Amino acid sequence: MKKSILIIALLVVCIFLPAQNTPLYKEIVKELSSKKYQGRGYAKDGVLKAGDYIENQFRKAGVDEVILQPFTININTFSGKMKMSVDGKKLTPGDDFVMREYSPGVKGSFPLYFIDTANFDFEKISKDLQKPEYKNAFVVCDFWFPYKHGKEFSILQSDTTCPNAGLLYTWETGLKFYKAYGENIAAKPIVWTTAEAVRGAKNIKLNVENKFLSNYESSNVIAKINGESHDSCFVFTAHYDHLGNLGRNLYFPGANDNASGTAAIITLAEYYARHKPKYDIIFIAFSGEDANLRGSTYYVNHPTVPLSNIKYLFNLDMIGDNNPVQYCEVSEQGMKGFAEMEAINAKRHYFQSLNRGDLAANSDHYPFAVQGVPCIFYENEEGDAFQYYHTANDTFEHFYFETYELLFKLITEFIGN
Repeated sequence: MKKSILIIALLVVCIFLPAQNTPLYKEIVKELSSKKYQGRGYAKDGVLKAGDYIENQFRKAGVDEVILQPFTININTFSGKMKMSVDGKKLTPGDDFVMREYSPGVKGSFPLYFIDTANFDFEKISKDLQKPEYKNAFVVCDFWFPYKHGKEFSILQSDTTCPNAGLLYTWETGLKFYKAYGENIAAKPIVWTTAEAVRGAKNIKLNVENKFLSNYESSNVIAKINGESHDSCFVFTAHYDHLGNLGRNLYFPGANDNASGTAAIITLAEYYARHKPKYDIIFIAFSGEDANLRGSTYYVNHPTVPLSNIKYLFNLDMIGDNNPVQYCEVSEQGMKGFAEMEAINAKRHYFQSLNRGDLAANSDHYPFAVQGVPCIFYENEEGDAFQYYHTANDTFEHFYFETYELLFKLITEFIGN
């Protein structure tokens, strides 16, 4: 009798043990955001090293199949010299200035021409730039101002007959670095700085090297667990690429964006390898997301399973945070499933709420949503880690694990139902 009670007690304990493997999750996030992978970008092949690591992790998780889906991209990179000074004062890359992703390299000393945004007069600006004191000037204004005068700033940026050497846009808040539109190079360099860095300045000196990579080959890493039925499948996605480098010494670790989602789908693969599902489950670690969704777009055009077979797709991106409200985006075909998730959450109280935003082309769910696939995008916004988004401070030390553990329970219960 006592033996039976002990067995029952052990079974109860096992049932209520956390299903997720948080130690493995932390290990993967820490590894992918380490210096070894140089921000999982292209110039130093960090993205290729990360792909190899993820492939190995899927195999260790016990999946039934792993394949690589190669594709090529053209991408502008900055892994060489990255120097800037203002009136002789040296600025720090990432903190004081960044380059727009489609900027060419630039070297030299340049006067600054500050636009009078309160009395904008493009004809006057054009005449001023002809004056000797503004020869080869960098035109300076607030980042948001050009959105009001797109035609004029297009001339300043693209027209090589216009005498300005480049553009300098200022931010009041922390600087961000991007790669989304790096498939082309603009006619003139574009620099972003903090407003404080150039306030009242007269001249800048730049020495920035770029390297444009043509037909750079990267891969989507695709793992599969066979279910009892093969006519339908669930799909988990996360992108593993990130921003790479800004100069020789600075890299963007991308712990939250998106080592967090990548680690999550690997631990989900480990879980379903131990708990065989009713339907096939596919796990896709995409490359090229930060380069304008290139990997997921390629997959949608070259799917390994018919898109119509996907019962539901879960895209996990930037879940390494602690906001108790979970942000979501849902495709039209995914709304029925979203209602079921809301019901589960209302019962279990995993999150205070699931806050659904408008569907946007901001992560790898979007190419699937456009094709009518039922899908949901999870991203934890406005938590304590979100302030480090697209900065060099998106590190393992600024990472939180609460969202991962709660999402794991929500998703596995949804599939179990």
